[in-house]
Amino acid sequence: MTSAFDSHEQPASSRDDRSDQAAVSFIMPVLNEADYLAKAVASIERQNTPSASEIVLALGPSTDGTTEIAERLAQANPAIRLVHNPVANISAGLNAAIKASQHPVIVRVDAHTELSDNYVVDALRTLTVHDAANVGGVMHAAGETTVQRAAARAYNSRLGLGGPAYHVGGAAGEAESAYLGVFRRDAAVAVGLFDEATKRGEDWEFNLRLRQAGYRVWFDPGLRVTYRPRGRFRDIARQFFATGMWRGELSRRSPRRASLRYFAPPVLVITLVLAAAAGLTALFTGVAGWWWVLTGPLWAGSAAYAVTILASALSKAGGSRFIDKCATVVMLPTMHVSWGTGFLRGFLTGAGGADDTSRVTTS
Repeated sequence: MTSAFDSHEQPASSRDDRSDQAAVSFIMPVLNEADYLAKAVASIERQNTPSASEIVLALGPSTDGTTEIAERLAQANPAIRLVHNPVANISAGLNAAIKASQHPVIVRVDAHTELSDNYVVDALRTLTVHDAANVGGVMHAAGETTVQRAAARAYNSRLGLGGPAYHVGGAAGEAESAYLGVFRRDAAVAVGLFDEATKRGEDWEFNLRLRQAGYRVWFDPGLRVTYRPRGRFRDIARQFFATGMWRGELSRRSPRRASLRYFAPPVLVITLVLAAAAGLTALFTGVAGWWWVLTGPLWAGSAAYAVTILASALSKAGGSRFIDKCATVVMLPTMHVSWGTGFLRGFLTGAGGADDTSRVTTS
């Protein structure tokens, strides 16, 4: 097996892209990732690939020195190519990188991620064995700071993000989407690449079109990617608000394909708002006893949520240090309320082109 950049295989145009020996193009949209880019690229360079490979970085208008880091990486490794993504749109960056790439299999990587060893070899095998157009695995969040560790625990728990397989694992099989994804270029081109009007949830929308076109999307729990969460509460809130807004927009477009778990955070937000309004009404108007009976389910639901959050944070999953447990108590509602509020807005009025503003600043 050759290393990623020592191949002397025949040109990709003459190879069979249905083979687990296919050449691959790693693509990565990048914006303000000075703290993470070099590690993400290093994880790519450590990959063993059975054939030729390349790395295409789509550079947004970064303000933290990311572009200069990318240029130094490209000077050190001729397999790295740089393309510009002036609109700083993830979907546009992905498309620009795909169009600039030359191999039949595309491996999507984000700057906040690091690929596990043999990720590509295993993914190519899965593509071939299951005749899939796109495969993805488990996103394992890991953090270094207190806030990142709290976010990672939320990402990796069923309580945090509702327990989709790519966060908590599960059995291999057909899936509605794939985290990041290792996909066949011809299938991506056939469905029109990524929708550049979709600013968040672009992977779900892309995989929906693949499945509608008759292609297979496959989940393989053996594929593992380490994800580094945002490092500030406000950036987490911005990220989740934007993600929730686009999930609401996409659920609005395809309500029959929206999982019920998507509606849990907005229901939570509505419950908390109504409980607060009921409490203020009781406090300032002195309502009769029937009011407490009528609003009882709201109090019970809010109390149950608070107890569940505290129990989760105080468990082993909340970390061993007291400060980590406190951070988890704050992190879980931050994610839930931000996502749920965004979902309500997106579902009711549409996302309106909103983007994740946490990407504009460094994290």
